[in-house]
Amino acid sequence: MMSSPFPTLAICLSYAYFSKILGPKLMENRKPFDLRGFLIMYNSLQTLFSMWIFYEYLMSGWAIDYSFRCQPVDYSYSPIALRMARICWWYYFSKFTEFFDTLFFILRKKNQHVSTLHVIHHGVMPFSVWMGVKFAPGGHSTFFALLNTFVHIVMYFYYMIAAMGPQYQKYIWWKKHLTTMQMIQFVLIMCHQFQLLFTECDYPRGFMIWIGLHGVLFLGLFSDFYKTKYKGGPAGKNSTKKMQNGTSGGVCMPILDENDSATHNGVSSYATIYNKEYNSCYSNGTNNGYVANNNITEKKLA
Repeated sequence: MMSSPFPTLAICLSYAYFSKILGPKLMENRKPFDLRGFLIMYNSLQTLFSMWIFYEYLMSGWAIDYSFRCQPVDYSYSPIALRMARICWWYYFSKFTEFFDTLFFILRKKNQHVSTLHVIHHGVMPFSVWMGVKFAPGGHSTFFALLNTFVHIVMYFYYMIAAMGPQYQKYIWWKKHLTTMQMIQFVLIMCHQFQLLFTECDYPRGFMIWIGLHGVLFLGLFSDFYKTKYKGGPAGKNSTKKMQNGTSGGVCMPILDENDSATHNGVSSYATIYNKEYNSCYSNGTNNGYVANNNITEKKLA
C-alpha cells in the first residue's frame, strides 16, 4: 500500500463509485436493513480504536518530547521513531474503516445523506494521509491526527450511546457542545500549522500548508453549520429545498433524536411531519445514530 499511491487512489475511486452509483443501485429494489446492533458494535470498536491511536500518538512523541512550536520528522530507525511511523500507518488505515459510515447509510437506504461533500471528504482523506505516512511519518503535522483522533473518541462514543435507543439520551446531554469542540479543533490545527510560516523549522513546508488548508476548509463548513443551527443563518432557508432534492445541505449528516425524527442543519428533512430540534454532527461529516423503525411509514414532503 505504501510503495505506490495507486492502490490507495483506486480504493478511493472505487469507494466514490460504490457510494454514488453502485451501492444505491444494488439497494434500489431491496428493503432497508435494520442495523441497530451493527451500529452499536461499530461505534464501540471505533471508539476503542481511536483511543488506542490517540494513546500511541501521545507515547510516540506528543506526551514525551515533541515541540508544539516546531517538530521535525525523525527519519531514523530508533524505537520511538518507528513507533511513531507505525501509528501514522494505523491512522491511515482508520480512514478506510470510516468508509463503513457511508455503507451503513446505503444499506439503510438513506441515500440522501450520502452527499457529494460527504463522499469527497471520505474519499480524499485516505490519499491525504497516505502522503503524510509516505513522506512525513511523524513530526509537526501529526498534531492534526492527534486532535482528530481525540474528537473521534468523543464522536463515536456519542453515536454508540445514541444508537442504543431513546432511553439512553439522558446520558448524552452534552451533545450540544460537539460542534463547538469540532470548530475549536480546526482553529487549533490552523494555528499550529501556519505558525511555521513565521518561524524556521526543518519540516516539509508544502505538507504543512496542505494540512493547514484542511483546517480552513472544515472550519468554514462547520461554521456554516453552527450559524444555521444556533444563529438562524441564511443557510437554513435553503435546507428544506436541498433535502427535498435528495442532497445534504452541508458537511454534517442527519441523526435521529429522542423521538426518532430525522433532522439536519436546523430544518427537519421531514418538515411536514416533525418539528424537532436538530442534533449535532461530528468531524468527518457522517453519523451513526439511533436507527428508526423501518416499519414506520414516512409521508411525502409537501
